[in-house]
Amino acid sequence: MERRDFLTAVAGTGLALSPLLSAAATSGSVRAPEALPVNSDQSKRYRPTHRIGLGGAIGLGNMRRVLTEKEAFELLQTAWEEGIRYYDTSPWYGLGISERRHAMLLAAKELGSYEISSKIGRLLEPDPGYDHDGWEGVNNFNYTYDYSASGTRRSIEDSLQRMGVPSLDMVFIHDLSPDNVDMGENWRDYFQTALNGAMPELIKMREEGLIKGWGMGVNTIPPAQAAIEQSDPDVILLATQYSLLKHDDALNRLFPLAEQREVSFVLGAPLNSGYLAGNNYYNYKKGAPEHIHQRREQYRKLAKEMNIDLRTAALQFCNTPNVVSAILPGASKPEHIRENMASLSASIPSEFWEAAKRKGLIEENAPVPV
Repeated sequence: MERRDFLTAVAGTGLALSPLLSAAATSGSVRAPEALPVNSDQSKRYRPTHRIGLGGAIGLGNMRRVLTEKEAFELLQTAWEEGIRYYDTSPWYGLGISERRHAMLLAAKELGSYEISSKIGRLLEPDPGYDHDGWEGVNNFNYTYDYSASGTRRSIEDSLQRMGVPSLDMVFIHDLSPDNVDMGENWRDYFQTALNGAMPELIKMREEGLIKGWGMGVNTIPPAQAAIEQSDPDVILLATQYSLLKHDDALNRLFPLAEQREVSFVLGAPLNSGYLAGNNYYNYKKGAPEHIHQRREQYRKLAKEMNIDLRTAALQFCNTPNVVSAILPGASKPEHIRENMASLSASIPSEFWEAAKRKGLIEENAPVPV
């Protein structure tokens, strides 16, 4: 038995004893996943089937508060019942917590009934008592960066073990970006390591059938653009760069290049970390720049005049471009998931989009729902 298969088997056996897993195995869906928007299978490159998923950082990774295991499972189970079948996570989210929590749901589900993406770039090592400012609570794991070929293989094996699943659909090279405070302008050195190590290894794994697609998982445009130009990614997880509040650079600089190469995007933070849903977090931090605050107020005023929900407009806007294959709103409470899913079927009058463009809130060439 291969080491990867052995690790997965061990993880799945242990997790199957959990009462939460037993509940997951027997619970039925309330909303049929077929009722949600999906991609066609006509693309040259791999795209996730489902156009909406669940981001695994904010709630499941304890980004803003510590969730109990019961609360985390309720979050996952609500997503399943609402028809969500695409789940995104990472070793970084809660330093292993998010991946372990995904096992509560996915390890009991039939293979092929869901899609899962995780990430490489950080390897976790036990460190009793260690915590990190980005994640609430004590994590007991520290991290080192590794974008080499061997580090990539090991990271994926570790993720499979933590989640109790036999394979990943997508793998994203995580946080190799100038906004990563551990890297700053040195991100180009890390990128060169990934270009020579992680990227060829992921291409090889794709050819071997171990994964279906790979790409970058970043919050800025330059590393996404560099990967498309210098390697062969399938799908880019791009967070915070395409939303109602900020979309011009991605729309005009990155999307045309991706369309030429038939690369698609999974959009993270379509609500800018809930800022467009009304909270005070903007792009993972409390507070927003004044010009962003003013833009949100303009949107709020327009939405109120037309009696529409701004969250709904934000999610539908992000899910419209052909180059987008999925959106990944996060959630920390079950009601957030239900509200997001209700937004997908709500109707927004064309007058809203026309007015937003007249006011200069939306780029003239940005696609909008029809």
